[in-house]
Amino acid sequence: MPELPEVETVRRGVEPHVLGRRIVGVTVRDARLRWPVPPEFAAFAHGQRIDAVSRRGKYLIFALAGGDRIIIHLGMTGRVLVLDAGHPVIKHDHVDLRLDDGRLLRYHDPRRFGAVLPWPKADAGHVLIDALGPEPLSDAFCGDYLYQRSRNKRVAVKSFIMDGQVVVGAGNIYAAESLFRAGIRPTRAAGRVSRTEYIRLADAIRAVLTEAITQGGTTLRDFAGADGASGYFQQDLYVYGREGLPCRVCGAGIKGRRLGNRASCWCPGCQR
Repeated sequence: MPELPEVETVRRGVEPHVLGRRIVGVTVRDARLRWPVPPEFAAFAHGQRIDAVSRRGKYLIFALAGGDRIIIHLGMTGRVLVLDAGHPVIKHDHVDLRLDDGRLLRYHDPRRFGAVLPWPKADAGHVLIDALGPEPLSDAFCGDYLYQRSRNKRVAVKSFIMDGQVVVGAGNIYAAESLFRAGIRPTRAAGRVSRTEYIRLADAIRAVLTEAITQGGTTLRDFAGADGASGYFQQDLYVYGREGLPCRVCGAGIKGRRLGNRASCWCPGCQR
C-alpha cells in the first residue's frame, strides 16, 4: 500500500505539470472505487483551475482557484499519472482529468480501493481528513507528544504509531524501520515506552520518512511514482521483510510475528 513517502513522491511528480492548468474535460469510466466517485464530480471539476497540490497523510489534495478541492487517495494499488491526452486507455484506468495544455491526469487502480472525490469550498472539513493526527515532518510531532498520547496504553508500540489518529504516515514498513533505528521492540506496550525512547523514536520516524521521500518511496509490489518510476528505499531496509535473515548491524536472526494483523519484524539483539 502506498504510504506517506510514496504519496509525497507522487505529489512532487505531479505538481509541476498541473499548476495553473485548467481542467477542460472529465471522464469517469468506473465510479466504483472504495469511496464511489459521485455523479456530480465531472460537473464539479470541469473548468476549474488547479492552483496547488498538497498532501495530508496519504491523501492528495488539489486546490482549485475558486476554493473548491479535489481529494485523491491511492488505496492499495492506485496510481496518478501525467500523460498525453491521446495516451491509450488500458484496463483499470478509471478517471481522467483533461488539462488545457493537451495532457491529462489519469487515476489508475486495479483493486479500486482508492478515491477521487470533490471537496466543495462550502465544507470547511472533510470526513476523511478531520480525524488525522499530526504530520510526522511538522513541528506538531515530537517525542513528548508521543509520550503523552501513549500513557496507560497497552497496545503494542508499533500498532500505536501506525494509528493515523496518532500520527499520519508511519505505515508498516516505516514503523518497523523506525523502531529498529530507535532500538525499541515493536511488541512492547506503548505505555511502557519511556519519554527518552519516544524522543529517539520520533527522530527516527522523521529520518526514515525523509530518506524514503528522497529515494522515491519503497517499491515492493505495485507502487510507482507519477512518471512510472520505482522507488529505491527497499534497498535500505534493515528489518522489514527480513525474518530469519541475519541483522545487518549485530548479526542476530531477525524475528517475526503478526501484530495488529500486520507482519512485523525486529532484531532481538538491537531492539529491547
